[in-house]
Amino acid sequence: MPSQLTLDASALLAFLQNEPGADVVESAIADGAAISTVNFAEVLSAIAIRGADPAAALVAMTERGVIGGPVAIEPFTLADAVEAARLRPLTARAGLSLGDRSCLALAKRLGTAALTADQPWLELDLSVEVRSIRVHP
Repeated sequence: MPSQLTLDASALLAFLQNEPGADVVESAIADGAAISTVNFAEVLSAIAIRGADPAAALVAMTERGVIGGPVAIEPFTLADAVEAARLRPLTARAGLSLGDRSCLALAKRLGTAALTADQPWLELDLSVEVRSIRVHP
């Protein structure tokens, strides 16, 4: 199934933790989504910081059919590295991390929108469409 959206780590974590916007991510996952290996490492790191075993979390996500199912884990390529670097000066004022920029680079490569919980992304004028999982008035 081709990817319809590219997930940021914040989006997948919101889904896994049933936070506000989890329903938006669930719908994106059902439609077929992608996540960069960099962003997936961020998800597993957040799980490890909370004291859980990242390897066990990967198994659980696989058994749930999230990973290896509708969510494709995409490698961080050399082209993605160049794009992430190109985005650095354009996103510095909003404080985007390497992980954030890797999500945007993958979204650009795949021709999808990026789905995130991080509101500062919405203020940037980028060549990639950014969608928020959370609605703000």
